[in-house]
Amino acid sequence: MSHVDQSAPPTVTPTKRRVPATRERSNWKVTLLLVACSLTVLLPLYLAVSMSLKTDAEARTGSGFSLPGSLNFDNFARAWELTDIPRAATISILIAVVSVVGALVVCSMAAYAIVRNWDRKVFRYSYFYLLAAMFIPFPVVALPQVKLTAVLGLDGPVGVGLLHVLFGMSFNILLYTAFLRSVPYELEESARIDGCSTWQTFWRLIFPLLAPMNATVGIFAFLASWNDYMMPAIITADPSMQSLPVVQQLFQNELSINYNVAFASYLMAMAPTLIVYLFAQRWVMSGVTQGAIK
Repeated sequence: MSHVDQSAPPTVTPTKRRVPATRERSNWKVTLLLVACSLTVLLPLYLAVSMSLKTDAEARTGSGFSLPGSLNFDNFARAWELTDIPRAATISILIAVVSVVGALVVCSMAAYAIVRNWDRKVFRYSYFYLLAAMFIPFPVVALPQVKLTAVLGLDGPVGVGLLHVLFGMSFNILLYTAFLRSVPYELEESARIDGCSTWQTFWRLIFPLLAPMNATVGIFAFLASWNDYMMPAIITADPSMQSLPVVQQLFQNELSINYNVAFASYLMAMAPTLIVYLFAQRWVMSGVTQGAIK
């Protein structure tokens, strides 16, 4: 006969708690707003693609949103010859290179000097002065810049690229300073103990740490310089040195007869910006997020 210990506490069998089923709430208002915003981008892109693949008869008689009867790539060849895209694209690339390299070098160095000398009034007031420049639109200072670039001999693609660097300094320095404030000063002290000067500390230690923000600033500078029409049209004096958006405007009267050729030209001009954004949007979001949080 087995002995039962009366002093032992009774065992309690654990009961499974019923976890209420979670319901995924759908915010229909936000969803509809996002769908409407997506359509404002996708519909013009679909119109451009469908028109660029149509024949001349289909472009004149058919609806703009109708599908092409057959894929006609001759429009791209005609637009290539009509707008001289290789020359205009080379000039646009030159402007973009000057804008991107200048923005990365000048703005990162200026932001580093401002952050590390924030206790000095000259640097602190310079930061506020640069932020105030964000509220000055380009048409207000267009005439003085046209005269100044003409006097200095910069009324060409290089001058346009330098002006893009100057106009983007306010926003780019704002991004760099927000990021640099999160970099601990102890890292620089250790570099100085190892014998690095201020110049070596910036290029060997600080500039590599700015990689996410460098990607963000570089992409914004490229998109702004590549898609810009007003500044090259006003600053550049030689018509043969105009960038791609301006060249398309110069041929507008001829292309307005053939909308399919015009849309093919627009798509070829848009292709570099779409490719850059598709491959670099991850760095843009990460750089802006880190700059906003830190």
